[in-house]
Amino acid sequence: MEFCECGALMLPTSTGKLLVCPICGKRSKSESGAVVKEKIEHEKAKTKKRASQEIVDTLPMVDSDCAKCGNKFAFWWTEQTRGSDEPETQFFRCTKCKYTKREYT
Repeated sequence: MEFCECGALMLPTSTGKLLVCPICGKRSKSESGAVVKEKIEHEKAKTKKRASQEIVDTLPMVDSDCAKCGNKFAFWWTEQTRGSDEPETQFFRCTKCKYTKREYT
């Protein structure tokens, strides 16, 4: 590592033969000849799972007719899906076919 007279760390150019100060712009030849390489690896963003099956199985059940299979029972929960000044959204998931409907109250 080499430092500029102003105290900043000198950074290599893309060729690695010159060093440039990011503060004052001074240039000098690299004495060590070392090239700095950096590989940045990005992790894929993990998607948020809404109501996993383990969580859904612990939710309260209510009487609610399923539009898909005609079942009479559903798991029920609420989430704040809109602004904080708006009411919560109610979700109903069929206990048989897992079809989920939402109601904006």
